[in-house]
Parts: sequence; C-alpha cells; structure tokens
Amino acid sequence: MSNHGTEIRLATRGSDLALRQAGEVKTALEDRRFSVELVEVETTGDEIQDELIHRLGKTGAFVRSLDEKVMNGELDGAIHSMKDMPTESPEELVVAAIPERASANDVLVTPDGKELDELPEGATVGTSSLRRKAQLLHRRPDLNVEPLRGNVDTRAEKLLAPALQDEHERRTEAEKEKQSDKAMAQKGHKKEYEGEFDRTVEEWFNDLAEIERRALEREVETEFEAIVLAQAGLERSGLAHHLDYVELPKGEFVPAPGQGALAVTALDGDLAGDLNAVLDHPRTRVETTVERTILAELGGGCVAPMGVHGLIQGENVHVDVQVFSQDGTEIVEVSRDVPVENHVSAAKDLAGDLAARGADDLIAAAKRDETPDAKREAEK
Repeated sequence: MSNHGTEIRLATRGSDLALRQAGEVKTALEDRRFSVELVEVETTGDEIQDELIHRLGKTGAFVRSLDEKVMNGELDGAIHSMKDMPTESPEELVVAAIPERASANDVLVTPDGKELDELPEGATVGTSSLRRKAQLLHRRPDLNVEPLRGNVDTRAEKLLAPALQDEHERRTEAEKEKQSDKAMAQKGHKKEYEGEFDRTVEEWFNDLAEIERRALEREVETEFEAIVLAQAGLERSGLAHHLDYVELPKGEFVPAPGQGALAVTALDGDLAGDLNAVLDHPRTRVETTVERTILAELGGGCVAPMGVHGLIQGENVHVDVQVFSQDGTEIVEVSRDVPVENHVSAAKDLAGDLAARGADDLIAAAKRDETPDAKREAEK
C-alpha cells in the first residue's frame, strides 16, 4: 500500500469509458499535487459478456473485484460508476468521494435522430436494462425491446452497422455500374451513368467517423432501429458528436439511482479524508444518497425495474421514483420534496410509502422472475 504523500494507486475497470472516467478523477487529484497511478482490474461483469446485467449473480458485478484490491491492501482506492455499486458494502470501506455528477438523463440513439414517437410500430430497441425496457414498454407497448450488452462503442456500432453496410453495398454496386457505363461509352455507346451517388466509395469511406468505419466491419445478429444509453456515458466516451440522439423525458424515464455519478471508495482513514476534501461534491452526495437510500430500503438491487432521481431545489430535494413490473404494464410512482437537513430519514419514509402502495410487490415479483427455475424456463 502506498503512502498518499507519494503516490495514490486507484483501481479502475479497463473499458474505454471506465478509463475516461478514471482519467477525470486522476486529473482532479493531480491538479492538487497528488501523484496518481490507475491500475486496471477485470471484473465479473467484464469477463461475462453474454449475460444480461441482472443475471450476473449478486449485485456489484462491476465493483467487487476492484474493492477487494483495496480491502486487501494492494491498492489505495477504487473508482466506480455509482449506479453499478451495491447498496451494502464492508464496514471498513467508505465512499470517500462523489465528484460532481454529469447528466443523469437517458437518451434514445438512432441512425437518423428519430424521436421515440417517430419509431415505426414494432421497432426493435436495444437495452440491457430492465428499467429502460419497462419504461419503453410502458410508453410504447408495441416496441420489440431486445437485450444489448457491451461497452458504449460496441452498442453504437451494432446500431449503425446495418444501415452503413447497406449503403456501402449500394455505393459499391453503383460504382461498378458507373465504371461499366464509362467502358461502354468508350466503345461508342451513348448510355450515361445516372446513379444516386456523386462520390467514390473511397471518398465516402474517408469521410466516415472512426466508429462508423468499425461498424462497417461488425457482424450483427439483431438489427436495431434505436438503442437507449446514459447520456453521461455517451458524452464521456467522446461519441456524442458522432451519433444522432435525443434526450428522453426525465419525468417518464426516471434514471437509475446514481446514474451519471462516479464514486471513489477507500478504507476509512486519512486518505479517505483527503480524497473527500479534493473530489467530493456535497450537492451530488446528498442527491445520490437520497436515491440509493430509497433503492436500499426497497431492496431493488439490479433486478427491479426501478428509477430514482433526486435534485436539490432550495432547502429540499425533489425526488421522482418509478417502480415497474418487468413488462411495463404496472407502475408505482411518486414525486415528492424531502428536506435536505434530514434527507436520509425522509428518503426512508418515502420508501416506506412506496412499499405500502405496492412497490415492494413489484420488486418481489421481479426477484421471483430471476430465480434459477425462472431463468431456465425463460431460456427454453
């Protein structure tokens, strides 16, 4: 274990997005004269790419491996996406810092910038989130919502691939036709090329963004008309300027607890205090504490289709909560202001009210659907 006076060694997942997020933390610490080394650690969630997030076992599939390195003294701290974190953690481990949150919104990404209501009937939409699936089906029961995992780049490539591959094929055929017409003209025939493209395939390809070039090479099993992503992840990945997307209304698509926020964990002690002093954003800590308290009280974990979002407004935190059945047909929702000064106890009271209105029944049903027997039946 390093002395924080010399170098802080922080664990991070190795995905591009995780490294970008960790880079933000590293820069903030280095601006305050800390020396920081980022250490990549593979997690269960990274190792198992063909399972939906809620079927990876216990909550914390992207978290436990990193925190174990901290608890056994190998590393000084770990950087997480807060929405991946379980609500319970070892006593000796603390959330030392919660930096200022980025956007908590979800966005709809399409090849051509369509709004949700503009998608054709029966359109296929990709998401790995039970919450997003339930919200989509609640708003548009006709949609075909299919699972989609992978990092942000991979999901975007799967969305873009079919249209780009189709256009590449049409351009290639048109270029062959144009060359054929030129050859015929040289032999005295008067037929002229009347195709729809005025640039060569090479010129078109050279103008594509890197993610579009990768999409051309990607094989896809499911063609998606749209996918749903977290706006924060899209922006942090550097892809926002290369994709067409619209924000989904937060009132109907309440984000996951902690969405858009990062968390830095460490052992309780002097280093945790230093990390807090440099990185912690009090407003974000209060808002996300309210969100995660409600999640913990209801026992939602990563299984329940549940959204919770808090926003400080004056002396109160305005809280929106949605709990769905997995098919989106049933919903328990509430919007309420809770006082900042006793936000934890008020959040617990709000969770109790939600439970009394049937939220706990919906969560229990979601958990039953994810028992081993239910999983096997669903896979038949």
